[in-house]
Order: sequence, then C-alpha cells, then structure tokens
Amino acid sequence: MHRYIPNTKADKKEMLDYIGVYDIKDLFEDIPKELQLDGKLDLKNPLSEIELIKHMEGIASKNKSVDDFICFLGAGAYDHYIPSVVKHLAKRSEFFTAYTPYQPEISQGTLQVIFEYQTMICNLTGMDISNASMYDGPTACVEASLMACTNTKRKSIIVSKTVHPEVRKVLHTYMKFKDIEIVEVDMTDGVTDIEKLKSLVDKKTAGVIVQSPNFFGIIEDLTEVEKITHENKGMLISYVDPISLGILKKPGELGADIVVGEGQSLGNPLNFGGPYLGFFATRKKLARKMPGRIVGESVDLDGKRAFVLTLQAREQHIRRYKATSNICSNQGLNALMAAIYLITMGKEGLKEVAIQCVQKSHYAFEELTKNGKFKPLFNKPFFKEFALTSELDSETVNKELLKSGMIGGYELEKDYPEFKKGLLFCVTEKRTKKEIQKLARVLEVIE
Repeated sequence: MHRYIPNTKADKKEMLDYIGVYDIKDLFEDIPKELQLDGKLDLKNPLSEIELIKHMEGIASKNKSVDDFICFLGAGAYDHYIPSVVKHLAKRSEFFTAYTPYQPEISQGTLQVIFEYQTMICNLTGMDISNASMYDGPTACVEASLMACTNTKRKSIIVSKTVHPEVRKVLHTYMKFKDIEIVEVDMTDGVTDIEKLKSLVDKKTAGVIVQSPNFFGIIEDLTEVEKITHENKGMLISYVDPISLGILKKPGELGADIVVGEGQSLGNPLNFGGPYLGFFATRKKLARKMPGRIVGESVDLDGKRAFVLTLQAREQHIRRYKATSNICSNQGLNALMAAIYLITMGKEGLKEVAIQCVQKSHYAFEELTKNGKFKPLFNKPFFKEFALTSELDSETVNKELLKSGMIGGYELEKDYPEFKKGLLFCVTEKRTKKEIQKLARVLEVIE
C-alpha cells in the first residue's frame, strides 16, 4: 500500500457494504455510458514517493515565474516586493486558513486581524467603513454596482472603457442575470471621455464606475466625473490601485461613494492569477447595505477590549432574498497578508513604494521612447504603467524579450483591437536601473 493511496481493497469493500452497493461502478450508473471512460486510465507504472516527488518537481520546473524572469508585465497583477515577515507571520498555524469566521465570538486573533485590515483600508481610501474583503477586485466592483442599484432603486450602471477589461467582463456577466443595464463610456487619449459621460448619465443612472490609475496606468481626473454623477443623484464607484494611494489623493476626498479594487499588490504574490482579494469601502450611512461582513470593536463582561462580527446581512442570518450578497468564506488568508503588509510598510513605507514606482516607470518611459522606435500611445500622466506603440508586432516583441529573460508588456490588442501594436509596460519598485536599461537595449535591436 502506498502512503498517498490509503484505501485497501478491504477498506473499499467496507465502505461499499456500508452504503449497500456491490461495486463502485454502481455509483456511476446514472451517467450515460457514452460519457463514461471505457477501460483504464492511461497512467504509467506506479512510482515510489521519492520518485513521484522528483517527477512532480520536474513538471513544476517547466513553469517560469518572476523569480526566473525580469517582469515588466502588470495589467492588474503586479510584481511588488513582499517583505519576508509577511509570509512568515501568515504561515503561523493560528492564522493559516482561508476561512473567515461566521460565529460572532470565534477566534479573537482572527477577528482582530480583520478589524485592523478594515481600519487600514479605511485609512487608505479615505472612507468610513470597510468590509472583511471579497473574492477579488472584479467581484468587489460587481457588489459595489449592486449596492448602488439597491440604494438608488435604479437599474443602470455606467462604466468607463478605461476600467480593466476583465472587471467589465465580470460586471456584464453578473448584471445580465440581475436585469441591470451596463453602459460603457468611450475614452479619448486613454482617459474617460467626459463629454460622452455627460450625455449618458441621467436620472436612471445608479452608479458610475471609473478606475484610477486606469487600465492604461493613467491617472484620471475624477473632479468632473464626481460632479456629473452626483448632480444626477447617482453613486460614484472608484476602482483604485491601493499602492497608488501612498501618494495620490484618497478617493474619499474626491467624493467617491464606494471604493473598490484588487488587493493583490498588498503583500500577495503572483500565483497563476490567484487567489487574490477585493477590498470594499464606503460611507457610514451605507454600512447596512454593504455585502460581506464587518468586524467591530467592543468590550467583554470584564471590560476588556474584544472583537466581534458586527454586521453580516447574509443568507445564513436573514431571509435569502434580503441578503446583500452570497459571499461566504472568502480568502481570509489574503486579507491577513494584506494587513501584515500594510502594518509592515507603514504610511512612509507605502509612500516610498509608490514614489519608486513613479520614478522608475517614468525613467523606463524615457529610455524606451528616446530613439523614436517606440512611441507613447497616450499623452497623459501615469503612475507605474504606460502604453507604447511601434511598427513591430506586439507578440513578436514579447517573444524576443522572453528569449532575453524578460516578461514584456501586455498586448493591448487582446482587449482593444484599435491598439493593434500597443504594449502596456509596468515598472514597479522591484525593477533596477540595470534591468530597465537592458529592456531598452533589447527593444532597440528587435526587428
């Protein structure tokens, strides 16, 4: 018997006898014969545990990560530096779970972590209240839209085309089944077209979603967006990169009603696209309408500081049709890592990361465009990402960069056909001057 296949023939017989089945095939009799595998799986000979580990390591080594290549790819998932303390503390046994507590009194340590996380998200976004995190940025944006519709009793959401394409796709998928209209606003020179926005927002509009820095890395001016939205009594939903808030004005100060975004850049590594976490913050008056749950601070019978699940308008606690969300267990571990990251970095540390992102990305922009081979796609202020275009095919450029040990930019044609040869480059604080110069040298000779 192998250690990793613990069921003996006797084990299997005992289990089948218990449920009154003669053969394991009887369990699959409801599946049509044509869909069932006829014969044995095409597997090689059995391996010992040592052999199996080597085999799996060999397969895994085919994957290349940002530890193997220099990464200039962003587009929603970012290669930021993660202090070693984040991983060390998050792996402590008392924390190491993706589970979020349902019971109001359970695990004071976990509840305190969530409370601290919520507090820091509020400080970062300039909002009054945050929930205990959501699945990811796109679903957080969806829940913000649903909340805007519920609060305004309207059924139309306007979203800028400069919002991350995947966020918009998730939004369309959810709203299709909620009978909520999604209207996309065109862009001009890489930012939301304000005149077109004006023509679209009306008394039916529940919310307006604008991302800043947007998908192209450009910092949007929310002043007019806020004015247009609130004049029509809609809600402004701001989708934001949390790292940028180390130096940019908080969405709360710009008049946002709901602030959402992807929190991966806060201490969570790149890992095949997930798991990530979405953050969600809003005004106090909307607390009872927000999805998920909120941990609050209180005192116990002895007057000691204590934490408790305070608001959780979920289907386990109220009638299903009155629940604000179907979010149950989320990636609590990812929220924990974000909390540890933010505590470790502190206000000054986060500011330093943001400044380095700006300085290094702008240095890269100058290096890549100085000989004219690559030209700016837009002429707008950017944070850590910028879009370039050239006469070269984007896919070819990235293949050549990969040969030189670099992960190139995002090929914009995938989501924006009008930018056929556009590449979106990202430069975080992890990139060095030497790496940026190498990128420029390789791009210069690609034909």
